[in-house]
Amino acid sequence: MIATGVRRLAYVAIFAVVLGSLSACDVNKFPRLDEQVKASWSEVLNQYQRRADLIPNLVETVKGYAHQEQQVLTQVTEARARATQMQLPPDILSNPQAFHQFEQNQAALGGALGRLLVVSERYPTLKSDQNFLALQSQLEGTENRIAVARRDYIIAVRNYNTALRTIPDRWVAALLYPDLKVRETFTIPQEAQKVPQVKF
Repeated sequence: MIATGVRRLAYVAIFAVVLGSLSACDVNKFPRLDEQVKASWSEVLNQYQRRADLIPNLVETVKGYAHQEQQVLTQVTEARARATQMQLPPDILSNPQAFHQFEQNQAALGGALGRLLVVSERYPTLKSDQNFLALQSQLEGTENRIAVARRDYIIAVRNYNTALRTIPDRWVAALLYPDLKVRETFTIPQEAQKVPQVKF
């Protein structure tokens, strides 16, 4: 009878030690980090969609002034179509190929928009048009929001990936969340890595 009581006390002590060690390891850390990554990714997608929604209005406004710039307008429209029609697989955050294809489509759209804004410099009347100025301002604001959303996503992924790769969190993840994978993050496109050349 005393032995049974000692055994129960030993089981309670072991359970308390296990529970204490699990709480010290913060077993809920990975669900929190995973949700932060997902929320940050949703904001990135939200800002890219906002940009895509602005483009048709911008293109139509420029069309009225720059009839002969049809090639640039076509490039912008095609880049927007590629960026918005890409089917995002559910595992895009842990699928390097799909993630980088998405990133390339968005970079191509950004480049096409840059060329469109350069074209607008050739048309003084267009540059002073209130509709164009309002759209350009919204587009610049959206590009800033995209940069902030990407930065927040990169930070969330860094925290998640760091926890997934460091001890003791790595052990907790392997034990309790074995299906977690390292998440992808944005890279700088080759074009953006080139040093701009200033010519006088």
